[in-house]
Amino acid sequence: MTIMDSLFKKAVRLIPDKAPDPLIGAERQVGRSLSRVDGPLKVTGQARFAAEVPFKNLVYAATKYSAIARGRIASIETEEAKQAPGVLLVMTHENAPRMPAPPLMMKDPKGASGSSLPVMQDASIHWNGEPVAVVVAETQEQADHAVSLVRVKYDAQPARTDFDRLKSEAHEPENVLGEPSRIAIGDAEAALAAAPVRIDNIYRTPRHNHAAMELHVITVAWQEGGIIVHDTTQMVHLTRSTLAEVFGLPEEHVRVLSPFVGGGFGNKGVWSHQVLATAASQVVGRPVRMVLSREGVFRATGGRTLTEQRVALGAKADGTLAALIHTGIAGMTDHNDCPEQFTFPARHLYAAESMLLRQEIVELDMVANTFMRAPGESVGTFALESAMDELAEALSLDPIELRGRLEPAKDPASGLTFSARHLLEAYRRGADRFGWDKRNRVPRAAIDGDWLIGQGVATATYPYFRMPGGSASIKLTAEGDAVVSMASHEMGMGTATVQAQTAAERLGLPVERVTFEYGDTALPHGTLAGGSSQSASIVAAVMAANDVLVKELLKLAGNDSPLAGLKPRDLEARDGGLFHREHPARGETYVSILKRANRSEVVCEAAAPQPMEMLKYSMHSYGAQFCEVRVNRITGEVRVSRFVGSFDTGRILNPKTAASQFRGGIIMGLGLALMEHTLFDSRSGRIMNPSLAEYHVPVHLDVPAIDVIWNDIPDPHSPLGLHGIGEIGITGVGAAVANAVYNATGRRIRDLPITLDKLL
Repeated sequence: MTIMDSLFKKAVRLIPDKAPDPLIGAERQVGRSLSRVDGPLKVTGQARFAAEVPFKNLVYAATKYSAIARGRIASIETEEAKQAPGVLLVMTHENAPRMPAPPLMMKDPKGASGSSLPVMQDASIHWNGEPVAVVVAETQEQADHAVSLVRVKYDAQPARTDFDRLKSEAHEPENVLGEPSRIAIGDAEAALAAAPVRIDNIYRTPRHNHAAMELHVITVAWQEGGIIVHDTTQMVHLTRSTLAEVFGLPEEHVRVLSPFVGGGFGNKGVWSHQVLATAASQVVGRPVRMVLSREGVFRATGGRTLTEQRVALGAKADGTLAALIHTGIAGMTDHNDCPEQFTFPARHLYAAESMLLRQEIVELDMVANTFMRAPGESVGTFALESAMDELAEALSLDPIELRGRLEPAKDPASGLTFSARHLLEAYRRGADRFGWDKRNRVPRAAIDGDWLIGQGVATATYPYFRMPGGSASIKLTAEGDAVVSMASHEMGMGTATVQAQTAAERLGLPVERVTFEYGDTALPHGTLAGGSSQSASIVAAVMAANDVLVKELLKLAGNDSPLAGLKPRDLEARDGGLFHREHPARGETYVSILKRANRSEVVCEAAAPQPMEMLKYSMHSYGAQFCEVRVNRITGEVRVSRFVGSFDTGRILNPKTAASQFRGGIIMGLGLALMEHTLFDSRSGRIMNPSLAEYHVPVHLDVPAIDVIWNDIPDPHSPLGLHGIGEIGITGVGAAVANAVYNATGRRIRDLPITLDKLL
């Protein structure tokens, strides 16, 4: 019996699925590997993104950014720019429309803004990169040229830009995304001091910037007292409410469309460019398009902030924890609310007799940091899982064996029951697939010529969320087709495909007869695409709409139908209609029901119920990340040669799109581990590498074949048993790579990224 077999039999808790849903028939659509329905549109160029929407009399905008981190504009010279060819407007704080500050995301229920600062309303400067002027011209080239002619003089003031100097002023925020910033169970420092085996180290992670394939874009026009907005956003309704607040409009007078987004990992909300473009369109009376340059994305929209984390583990001789301490500091601004919650994994992963988890922030003069794929968990797991590997080494235990000994019966911080937790099963399956039992536990022992070979493992974790407030509608036509509508988002993850599958199964229709409409505030209210929450949030709303639809169909069927006298609980949906569960011949198709009722269609809408399960259970996704690296002992170059991700994420709706999501997260994690680093000059507050030429992300040659597997065990407390999977893939990757590098070289790197200079 292997170590993993033993752990599995001792600790894994398999929770059976719920009883079959009475409205789902025999023909399964969920679980099929279907290609994305939007794929043909994209590869043939028919999918129109925000920068491609045509408007009559469209004009173009360009932005000038501040060159200081703190101070005021002493003077701004715009005459030369105004005289440049094609220029219609040069807008500064002196002539911009008067606008209130946009509502802040996470603080205001209507807010999608990454910053609470007013946009271009006075001469004050708050970070190096803040927009100070906008030029609107007939062509993009004319706007780009004219904005270079704007001359600005500043009265610079001392800026708070040096994290190392200012971290002594760090303080605990009021809360961390609604949770307490400090959790203390017992006296962890005393338990640490008394423990026979101790690990106590500092881990550092740098700033990261968003580098989605599609730049940030808005095409906006004022029409009949309202605004029509084509935006690259992952929150259409919150974008609508934010712009409505800034421009003093009823929300119904603002329409936001975003059917296609070329990648969004947390920062495609509202930033200054949407406000400025909308204001410029109002002033010039013409549609305006603003496309941020790559530099503009780096300097004017937020990314991940830097952290300094302490992880201390006090273990008994048997490996169980007497103390778990995870504390640290993140940089933030005084005009946003994204503290990079790196202590969250430690709250839920491991059993410990005492715990001290504390997060602090220090305010800096920089662009407001924001959410970036698995904010907090991505960098928090680097520190925690690196420390776990160090503890396993100190105890002479296999790292997976150690984690098995620390498996908690309930959530360690909250005491709640886990809704579903099969982490050890993910470890068992991943270890088998990776061949973990063949790993040489002695560092620097596996050599292939000039290459040192190492293998590492780490836990992945991300919370399960289901956002409140979503609604969906279902339209059935007399031809037997269905259109499901909700103002949700497709950013390349397969939303339209997967939701067509889930709706088709629920309706008992072939997936080819179901269309999913999304990306438009004219549709029923959608929740944001964030926190790995969108799939479950949509499914919950569609289920509610379907319940209403079934009741309406029973009314339409009338007394002459085979369905007469039946209740929804008696029915299953299959073969394009509703049928008695116990008497399969008794039923009627949708086409027949609508024909008898002389209806061309039936439309029903409903809101999802409140996600009360979030209050009752500790709900998380999990995974085991296995990495093999090759490190050149002469140059220090690190190459990832193999990677296996084994996940516990509830039911998988579409294996093809899910595998892509897992792999995408892992690839982003490889960038976090080995190359991504926003270079921030602490003297000037300026980002020094705002381009893909100097901000390095993984390319094809950096990425090996990535094998992904999953448990596919449904969570009985979530819609269809599913969890979100957009963010779990990146978590744990940084630590898995660092642990593999240690196994290869004997060098422990606690400061990301792991570049060759740290290994020479």
